[in-house]
Amino acid sequence: MSLLQENHGSLTQHLEDQSATAWLQGDPRKVIYPTDSYGQFCGQKGTPNAKKSTLFYFNILKCANPAVLINLQCPTTQMCVSKCPDKFSTYTDVQLQYQITAAPWDYYRQFCKPGFNNPTKPIAQVLRDEDCPSMIVPSRPFLQRCFPDFITQNGTLTVAKRTHFKDALDTARSVTELRDAANGITGLVDAKEVGMKIVEDYAASWNWILIGLVMALVVSLIFILLLRFTAGLLLWFTIIAVILVIAYGIWHCYLEFSLLRQQPGADVTIVDIGFQTDVMVYLQLSQTWLIFLIALGTIEASILIILIFLRRRVRVAIALLREGSKAVGYIMSTLFYPIITFLLLAVCSSYFAVTSVFLASSGDAIYKVMAAESNCMYANKTCNPETFNKTNVSKACPGAQCTFAFYGGETPYHRYLFILQLSNLLIFLWLVNFTIALGQCTLAGAFASYYWARRKPQDIPPCPLFSSFSRAIRYHTGSLAFGALILAVVQMARIILEYLDSKLKGANNVAARFVLCCLKCCFWCLERFVKFMNRNAYIMIAIYGKGFCMSARDAFCLLMRNVVRVAVLDRVTDFLLFLGKVLIAGSVGVIAFFFFTHKMPIFQEEVPTLHYYWVPLLTVIFGSYLIAHGFFSVYAMCVDTLFLCFCEDLERNDGSSEKPFLMSAGLHSILRKTDHH
Repeated sequence: MSLLQENHGSLTQHLEDQSATAWLQGDPRKVIYPTDSYGQFCGQKGTPNAKKSTLFYFNILKCANPAVLINLQCPTTQMCVSKCPDKFSTYTDVQLQYQITAAPWDYYRQFCKPGFNNPTKPIAQVLRDEDCPSMIVPSRPFLQRCFPDFITQNGTLTVAKRTHFKDALDTARSVTELRDAANGITGLVDAKEVGMKIVEDYAASWNWILIGLVMALVVSLIFILLLRFTAGLLLWFTIIAVILVIAYGIWHCYLEFSLLRQQPGADVTIVDIGFQTDVMVYLQLSQTWLIFLIALGTIEASILIILIFLRRRVRVAIALLREGSKAVGYIMSTLFYPIITFLLLAVCSSYFAVTSVFLASSGDAIYKVMAAESNCMYANKTCNPETFNKTNVSKACPGAQCTFAFYGGETPYHRYLFILQLSNLLIFLWLVNFTIALGQCTLAGAFASYYWARRKPQDIPPCPLFSSFSRAIRYHTGSLAFGALILAVVQMARIILEYLDSKLKGANNVAARFVLCCLKCCFWCLERFVKFMNRNAYIMIAIYGKGFCMSARDAFCLLMRNVVRVAVLDRVTDFLLFLGKVLIAGSVGVIAFFFFTHKMPIFQEEVPTLHYYWVPLLTVIFGSYLIAHGFFSVYAMCVDTLFLCFCEDLERNDGSSEKPFLMSAGLHSILRKTDHH
């Protein structure tokens, strides 16, 4: 135990060291605010750029793609502005108009370097010194940066309804060049528009989404209360209801597929039309309904096969769930423990996110020489903007500038920054697994106190959940941390393998890809096994209070002595609980579907106007499933604990008056009867 407690102490010390390093060295402003060519933040309060929150690029044609823009590595002068330009103009046009009126220059100069006010300076010198942009185009702020305002009209890409324009050297340019220079910006703009519509849909329907989630919460509680009294009937009803719902889905998909197959143009494949933000486009294709039909048919066949060949084990699983419902009924506080787990996971996630931001922003401002000529020997060399004008770079490379490039450094700290990020990820996985382990051990201790009570509920100790939580924190922290560390290391290995696989996707090394695929498969199996063993080890820790290694060994040996029961019952109970989650999420989802698609006559006026009805619908379905999962995860832990206690009960007792079984008579008769079969 002392070794395990020492491991936990080292975890705390490592957390403190890494957090201090990241928070002392980091500066999250580098992530929040865009940075101009002088390393100054745009839009930061208390600075000259406080009212200039958007980054403007002098010559956006030099930028290769949006990734270059977002990473602030475009080889052109970047300056903070209060607003983006809203019209076409060139420096040459402004020079000619300045002889008549100063108004165009007053507008244009806000996009020049601060302090520059010489519209008579020759255009060649202005472009060489990058005092002003050679041209400005109508733009919109996106990601706090000025991007060309692309609009597609009748299939033609335009900017301010124009397809061609001229630069300061009177060279004809096309909007296509802007698009090529910032490849993918149209996709980003489309994504922004879709994102805005989704936000509007959430703003219009958030109250109805909340009502749907509350409905899922109430249905889950009612379902669990009904399990307390009618476990067998309710579970068989759930099974039959899921089978009938899927059967209706199969019939509906077949009907839609048959109708669309006869319509011209409906045989287009999903690959041909590509990604579309309007889901209704996919529902007009026969291939979509064929995919739904095959998927639902496979699920229906799997459920029927399981029920036919494992019907006796299903009866045992129902008996275990019935016994579990009694335990949950006596210790109702366990149903709300997932809220504590959720809050702890939120704290862990927040710590990880904040530390990652500080680590990512802990570099120093790096300046590099941006040369106007491609053959400059100093191009992309690091420089110091304070002493740049005193060097020979300007003479060797006319027009060269020392501009901000990125955040980084050459110190040992910066060289090992990637290692610190990996260690931060490992600690995050460790904390998450420890939080889950704490919840599992706490619930196992509470339900074990129910099982081993001779007279139920008289002998159940007071406040069993709080007592179990206190024991886990006081005596078993090291054991839980050690088990969580093992799982975190395996998960870290899987993440590294996934990263390597993404890097090797373009490679032609078949042998390396094969080995990597095998390793990914092996580590996936290893993670599943470690999760299974950890879960049962935590149950044994809660029952006997032994260390992790001894508890894992005892749990493994006990499960191996009951391998037939484990292999079937564990999966069958998970399957039944999964059907319960699907039934709750599906029933609430069906109601939400009829509501948001205006198919409920009594709620026609209350339904909000939406761009995409599937936004609140999917939110309600996903949220309902998570709520049901939170409640049913308590049930799953209860069943696993009762099953291990049952196996231990059979080995320790023989049913005599001296050593009576502590299981209920109904559970004992069903398990014994099933074993004889």
